[in-house]
Amino acid sequence: MRSDRHTASPALKIAAIGGLLFLHLPILLIFAYAFTTEEKSYQWPPPGFTLKWFGVAWERPDVWQALTLSLKVGAIATAIALVLGTLAAAAVSRSKFFGREAISLLVILPIALPGIITGIALRSAFSILDIPFSMWTIILGHATFCVVVVYNNAVARFRRTSGSLIEASYDLGADGFQTFRHVILPNIATALLAGGMLAFALSFDEVIVTTFTGGQQSTLPIWMLEELIRPRQRPVTNVVAMIVVLATFLPILAAYYLTRDGDQIAGGGK
Repeated sequence: MRSDRHTASPALKIAAIGGLLFLHLPILLIFAYAFTTEEKSYQWPPPGFTLKWFGVAWERPDVWQALTLSLKVGAIATAIALVLGTLAAAAVSRSKFFGREAISLLVILPIALPGIITGIALRSAFSILDIPFSMWTIILGHATFCVVVVYNNAVARFRRTSGSLIEASYDLGADGFQTFRHVILPNIATALLAGGMLAFALSFDEVIVTTFTGGQQSTLPIWMLEELIRPRQRPVTNVVAMIVVLATFLPILAAYYLTRDGDQIAGGGK
């Protein structure tokens, strides 16, 4: 039996490898510079390798403060996004009303706008309302685009979930909460989990919106940006960059595996 798949040409393979190297080689350089013995400049190849900077980063309280703030902001912003994004997705996908498409566009608009526009708008709003800049203003800023990520995942899964399952649940005597718990939630759970992981990853490494909404607060990416202008202990910044890469890569990888078989939904048919 002949296979429908064609073997890629050598030129196409070389182009694919070149593209991957272009995307990921700079990240590997960050990993290499995290182990360098040179303190104030970047040299290639590195003059030597050491684990010293991991200990230095571990002992610096400003790193821990920035990391703790990033984790808090990411967790709370993701929780807000899961609630609002799921409710918005349910309203848009399961109901028909005038202006539904316009509302859907308004929900996804924040992630399409440049971050600097969102940051300026939020800073102006906080200033007009006389809201002091704090961790909560950062959370509100991050929630604006985290909601979009959860919404996109949830609305796609809602649309692939058969409405007959919900109707059957009501016919069998279940109320709205029981239907959501036993029918809807199991069908959208992986989409919500994937959306939450992606939202957390976006929040964890956000810089522009945080710059306008953070005041004197420094999340881990802001801390890295400030450290890059200092000539001392630059490898510490690369050590922290490794943490950021891992903290964002792992949720994205998990989200990919959770959603790659999203077409196989209970009641959704083929």
